[in-house]
Amino acid sequence: MTHTLPLPDFTHERVEVITGRRSGLFIAVALHSSVLGSALGGARLWTYPHWSDALGDALRLSAAMTLKNATAGLDAGGGKAVIGLEAGTVLDAERRRAAFLDLGDAVESFDGLYRTAEDVGSTMDDMAVVGEQTTHVVGLPDASGGSGEPAGPTSLGVYESLRAVLERTTGSSDVAGRRITISGLGQVGGRLAVRLSTEGAVLTVTDVNPERRHLARELGAVWAEPGTEHLVASDVFVPAGIGGLLTDEVIDTLDTAAVCGPANNPLASHSGADRLAARGILYAPDFVVNAGGVIYLDHEAKKLGSRAEIMERVSQIGETVRRILADSEERGITPLAAAEELAAARLRSGVETPVLR
Repeated sequence: MTHTLPLPDFTHERVEVITGRRSGLFIAVALHSSVLGSALGGARLWTYPHWSDALGDALRLSAAMTLKNATAGLDAGGGKAVIGLEAGTVLDAERRRAAFLDLGDAVESFDGLYRTAEDVGSTMDDMAVVGEQTTHVVGLPDASGGSGEPAGPTSLGVYESLRAVLERTTGSSDVAGRRITISGLGQVGGRLAVRLSTEGAVLTVTDVNPERRHLARELGAVWAEPGTEHLVASDVFVPAGIGGLLTDEVIDTLDTAAVCGPANNPLASHSGADRLAARGILYAPDFVVNAGGVIYLDHEAKKLGSRAEIMERVSQIGETVRRILADSEERGITPLAAAEELAAARLRSGVETPVLR
């Protein structure tokens, strides 16, 4: 589901918008910040009502990547790429390949200031095509000597964040018996659902793709019709699809104690954080919760430890969430404000020392 959102403030270092010379598709690459190093952020392939919506998504997502990489302690700035499709467009194999070759050209034009990776709608195989045009791509298939699929690390970070949220709201990080609603059963949401199910969570799930009902049946989860999932009573609501789900209207009827999920920019407006707080709903900031994939990709690309050591680093996201929630409560500000302040402090310092250890 695509939500048309207002354009963010333009604070970007560089934005390139092209029509792919092979594919004829809209492509935007947004470099928000390189203060902490070359920008790192995925390439999204998605359908939008208008090309301006695709551009707006690239601007919002790249700014969020700056926050994500800063709070994760990475020596990386924020960037994002978007390949925008018009409604009804179906890419055959030839045109899809052409689109990612075009993206490779666009990424190469940044001379290493932006590194791309897979994201919603794109795959490791797509990144291999990008890699034919540029070396500034991460998350390539294992068979190509790459780091492989980042959804697993992202899911781990969300899981540990969810445990931290439960600890804050219930006094225990145990997920057994907890009512958890997952909106979006893609690579990350699906993995999370499987893990939570095996640990005894009571799941309600949904996805805009009705074919994902089979996962609900396999897990014994309740299926909610898309657009109604926020009305189901839960201990934690997990937005795991496209951003903008949490509009004012949804927040006002959201039946949960906490929100914690991997979707980028789930708040339709920044003021949504205050609206959630006013209703007594705890909000774990998305750019902290979903940082597992980018931590994994950055550390793998730079050979900063074994895969086991990197996954251990990813698991520490839960501790980061705990510190942000504690800081938020102590200072009487929203968790979003606390997390943004941490990112801002790191960006001001412009040094390699993470704000959160």
